[in-house]
Amino acid sequence: MDQAAMMVGAVAAGIYWTSAASEVSYIIDHSGCSVLLAENDAQWAKVAQCRAELPRLRRVVMMRGATADDDLQLAWNDFMALGEARHQAEVDRRLAALRPDDLGTLIYTSGTTGAPKAVMLSHGNLSWTSVALTAAFGANPTDRLISYLPLAHVAEQLGAIHNHVNAGYALYFARSIESLGEHLAEVRPTIFFGVPRVWEKMHVGIANKLASATGVKARLAHWALTVGQRWHAGLLAGKPAGVALRVQKALASRLVHQKVQKALGLDQARLMISAAAPIAPENLQFFTGLDLLIREVYGQSEDCGPTSISLAGSTRIGAVGKPLAGTQVRVADDGEILVRGPHVFQGYMGAARRHRRDAGGRLAALRGSGAFR
Repeated sequence: MDQAAMMVGAVAAGIYWTSAASEVSYIIDHSGCSVLLAENDAQWAKVAQCRAELPRLRRVVMMRGATADDDLQLAWNDFMALGEARHQAEVDRRLAALRPDDLGTLIYTSGTTGAPKAVMLSHGNLSWTSVALTAAFGANPTDRLISYLPLAHVAEQLGAIHNHVNAGYALYFARSIESLGEHLAEVRPTIFFGVPRVWEKMHVGIANKLASATGVKARLAHWALTVGQRWHAGLLAGKPAGVALRVQKALASRLVHQKVQKALGLDQARLMISAAAPIAPENLQFFTGLDLLIREVYGQSEDCGPTSISLAGSTRIGAVGKPLAGTQVRVADDGEILVRGPHVFQGYMGAARRHRRDAGGRLAALRGSGAFR
């Protein structure tokens, strides 16, 4: 649905499934939405409460549970039946007419105060970011990812929509966040994006199991954790491991690390990321004990998600790496982070522009936005 909208020059705007009726109403009205996709009756009920206040909304496409006698609703099968072959020429014409500066999507971000702000991301913003991230992560068709966050989230949009198309990797959709652990063991992703809460829950679960161990198993687990943390501390500091540590690491991997990684479904993960919120360094330190190095990404919706990323050679516990290639970042005298690059947004829809443009027409410095502090 998101790709189809952008292909014909329409603008997609996501809504979180947890949003209250008032928030749903605000986004539909503010975005000028004329067609809405609703998953089920529970989401429809939020729209029904305020339908009289939404004169521009013409159709609600129901994925399931459509009511036959409601002229605002359109059942999924009926919606798909509208896709006749005679429309293809118009789709091709609109697709060919798209330009990099055309608005592609709206990301509604709550910010810190007031109503949600609509971050305007152009086709050029999204395309450039996707290519840059795909290159930085070395993503390719042999990779596997799990999508479990709301598609209204900018990080999930990049991973599950744009990067997926560019890199061609296999994408698996979780039934729910609650079943993520089960899916991890089934899919065994090669790249895994986890918000801090996911990593924290894993940490607590593993720590509880280790705490319940006794005797030889407890001593072996503690030893393996210590070896893993020593190994990665040296690796991140650029210090080569000695012979003794290399032998211990090999033994710890065979006896403990590989078993825990397989149980988590992360035994084939070559890249593990934490982003969307700060994560405590002690959480990251704990996972290095299991030979799982989690790399942080820092950014915001206003630059399509990534500002800086931690990759090989630029990873440090408690830091967020270096600016994404092609991005300029500096800290102003007042402590505000300033970002410039092809991925920086066009502004907040319906709000006065707070940025300036450089001679090349790109957005330059962003000031006064709480998302950058």
